Amino acid sequence: MADAQITLTYSRTIGVVAIATGKHYESAEKVLSATGFRRGEAGTYHVSDRDETAAREALARLVRSARASGIEVAASSRRFIGDAARDIARLLPGQWDTQVEIYAHPVWQEDLLPYLWASGDLADTVRTARIPYAATLTNRATDTTLLLAERPDGYLVGAFAPEAFGEVDGDPHTPRSIIVLPLPGPAAQAITERYLPAYERAVHERRITMVAEALGLIRSELDARHELRALSAADGVPPAGLGSSGPEAGAFLDRAWREFLTVVYHAPVLLDRCRPQASPWPQDAEALGRLAAALLTAQEICDDLTTGAVLSDDEHHQRSWPVIATWLTHGNSFLRQARAAAPSPPPAPALPSPPPRTLPADGPVHRL
Repeated sequence: MADAQITLTYSRTIGVVAIATGKHYESAEKVLSATGFRRGEAGTYHVSDRDETAAREALARLVRSARASGIEVAASSRRFIGDAARDIARLLPGQWDTQVEIYAHPVWQEDLLPYLWASGDLADTVRTARIPYAATLTNRATDTTLLLAERPDGYLVGAFAPEAFGEVDGDPHTPRSIIVLPLPGPAAQAITERYLPAYERAVHERRITMVAEALGLIRSELDARHELRALSAADGVPPAGLGSSGPEAGAFLDRAWREFLTVVYHAPVLLDRCRPQASPWPQDAEALGRLAAALLTAQEICDDLTTGAVLSDDEHHQRSWPVIATWLTHGNSFLRQARAAAPSPPPAPALPSPPPRTLPADGPVHRL
């Protein structure tokens, strides 16, 4: 393969689209600019097809100049991926913004890996094959960003992890990518009925895991402190209580608050979905009420800190520790309710029913 390539595709709105890629993609961009192509969306180039003669002349100039420069030119049989993404987005539930992404240099494609939250064919393709360009579909209301990449028989669809999830490599909840047909209607239907429900369930389960891990880390350190205090007391040394202003206790409370911010961010969505009266543990309703009240206090603390309110360490600890303690006390009730409230997995596709048997219109009628 040449060190610079130009892929030609067609857009119904802007005409012929050219995408420059390869290790020396800059040389391909120079040829495009010199032969009458204008730079447009996301670093693509295009020439209008309103004047067919002028468009043909521009293409002929491009091919001649590219060959002279050792640049490979290929025409894609697929329409411009930006058009495909917009057509699919219009049929998805909610408001979706689309954007074309060009991974002109091969190493740029590697930048996808830390943020891609997808297993299956899409992840394998990103790791092992060349993807010169793709498109994203973003629903800002739900913090969902899908990745749409071409493959010979359709498109691969996966997702990026929500920003608040951080590193997701090896996450067991990673949703599996799907393959959709290169037609807007069937593609949007598959995404709506199959992929998005699986993605939403994965998000729910990932949130539960993050909350459980945060509470677990705080509880583990708290248990260790209790053991140390017991040993100190056995040795005749006065224990340092959590309410003391000693540096060790203060450092612990600061670490606990930093961990608890994960709960503050992820737990409200989960808590809203909990329906204790419809679960096997209706008695959890009281505990969930206390947890919700504690989250409101935590949010007030966050708001004060964001607006620049001056809180001494003691004030911050006195306000934050009761909140954290409430969640440590009732966290297990929350986790079992959140797991019970997980969105249902997408239904298995129904097999088509066989056509009904009919008698010919002029056939004999057999009477019993």
